[in-house]
Amino acid sequence: MYTAIKIHLRERMAIEEKPSRNEDEYFAKMDADLMKERRARLDAERLKQERTSHYNKCPKCGCDLQERDHNGVKIDQCTECSGMWLDKGELEVIEDIDRRAPHGESFIQSLFKLVR
Repeated sequence: MYTAIKIHLRERMAIEEKPSRNEDEYFAKMDADLMKERRARLDAERLKQERTSHYNKCPKCGCDLQERDHNGVKIDQCTECSGMWLDKGELEVIEDIDRRAPHGESFIQSLFKLVR
């Protein structure tokens, strides 16, 4: 009986004792990793929201851009300030059109007539 009480007291003391330093370090590391993961996920969500809020907006004034087709090139034009914006690769298409065009009106000249 004395042995059973002694074992019971040891178990009770083991439960009531503070966690070891290794346990504290383990849980601190787990918490830090969890916080880092959550922060990265929130940063990714914020970046996605920011990008979608700027989608198809004028870089100059922030108003909506309207896509227009001009000689086979899609040009984004601001509905407010009339600024014109090209997507990646469209300038090269314009240069190619101007190289192949007979001497006369260039793409840029016809584009300026569109704005007036």
